Amino acid sequence: MTPHLPVLQVVIPLMAAPICVVLRQATAAWLLATGVTWSAFAISLMLLSQVMDGGVISYELGGWVAPWGIEYRVDPVSALVLVIVSAIGSVVMPYAKKSVEAEIAEDRIYLFYTMYLLCLTGLLGIAITGDAFNLFVFLEVSSLSTYVLIALSHERRALTAAYRYLIMGTIGATFYIIGVGMMYMMTGTLNMADLAQRLPEVAETRTILVALAFLTTGISLKLALFPLHVWLPNAYAFAPSVVTAFLAATATKVAVYVLIRIFFTVFGGVDVFVGLGAGKALMLLALVGMVAASVTAVYQDNVKRLLAYSSVAQIGYMILGISLVSVTGLTGGIIHIFNHALMKCALFLVLGAVSLRLGTVRLQDMAGLGRRMPLTMAAFVLAGLSLIGVPLTVGFVSKWTLLQAALEKDLWLVAAAIPVTSLIAVVYIWKVVETAYFRPVPHGAAEISEAPASMLVPIWIMVFACLYFGIDATWTLDVARSAAILLLGGAP
Repeated sequence: MTPHLPVLQVVIPLMAAPICVVLRQATAAWLLATGVTWSAFAISLMLLSQVMDGGVISYELGGWVAPWGIEYRVDPVSALVLVIVSAIGSVVMPYAKKSVEAEIAEDRIYLFYTMYLLCLTGLLGIAITGDAFNLFVFLEVSSLSTYVLIALSHERRALTAAYRYLIMGTIGATFYIIGVGMMYMMTGTLNMADLAQRLPEVAETRTILVALAFLTTGISLKLALFPLHVWLPNAYAFAPSVVTAFLAATATKVAVYVLIRIFFTVFGGVDVFVGLGAGKALMLLALVGMVAASVTAVYQDNVKRLLAYSSVAQIGYMILGISLVSVTGLTGGIIHIFNHALMKCALFLVLGAVSLRLGTVRLQDMAGLGRRMPLTMAAFVLAGLSLIGVPLTVGFVSKWTLLQAALEKDLWLVAAAIPVTSLIAVVYIWKVVETAYFRPVPHGAAEISEAPASMLVPIWIMVFACLYFGIDATWTLDVARSAAILLLGGAP
């Protein structure tokens, strides 16, 4: 089965999704989804091991040779994204059972697991496909299932959030497919590697320049790049807690991967960053997003919204790394995809546990929570320190690498923006810590207990990952650096 691992990565969750509908029983659907996600995680680890040992993997579907047929292609960056998506999906599943039972109507729980597996399929497919149109198909699979996942919440405002996301997501997907159509019109191919060979010949044509603009705008909507992020705060705030944790750790990261793939693979032979000015434009949007979203987070009362705006700022760090167009910068951007997935998943899982016990995640309702839910809030503190970028956490590894990349290019203002926005992160994380640990429990507040073990264990797995990969970042840095060198045209 080893030669068929690339296709099994996508086919297994895809085939399991309709089985959940047939089962229609919550526990049976949960057991199936848990087994499938852990299988996907095992496959992704095997693919990453094969890529790091033997180089790029190419899998031709149906025996049709690329570029005539659809190709699945696994290199270090796609393998890392596969591991991120499947790992988060696997850790979230044991947590999901109690959280979903508390936040989603019983007769809809099986639909949650169906949509969850479809979303997982779409995200894994985006990461592994080597075909620009096939990427669009998987993008729509993940997006359509995400709209349903958000709308399943008991919050009425979730329907509005899902509808807004649907509109913005549809616009983004339309922009992307228009760009793909224009490239196909000029090159006659949809295979990414083949496009990379043919695009330099027609790179100066108006059609290709417009195609690049459509692609960049469409993908930027999907990844919530400032100022195209308006759908994200409400989607994260009103979705079921487990959905927020999964999406915050995976969906926008996969969209960042798509941007990397388009700029460095498809347009790899074209001077996009300097000649066409994309580097300066992305850098400016990244810096403004880092500052504006961080400041906005300080004024949020709903902690989910606070972390949602934090995610917009963190996406700015990833885009900043891309815009520097250097091995160190791209390494920093890629490793921050991995590191941010860990810490933001941990933080949103904590909020899911808080929501289970309190029924709310509003700041004023969390007074004294550090004494009432000590293990849960301790996890928030450690994951929050990682988000700030304190040494010995994954956040520090990312920010230090990006700081080095900015200094390598003598961009002192860019370098200064990294610690400044980290200091702003101290403010909004401290708001939560101060409320939980230094304010008294409200008079007459109901007694609450610690989160159940099935939720605490996944939370602390993510927290320990934030610490472990912060203390020993050798493996992640090696993978990210290999991916950066490959994307920039060198040999990994």
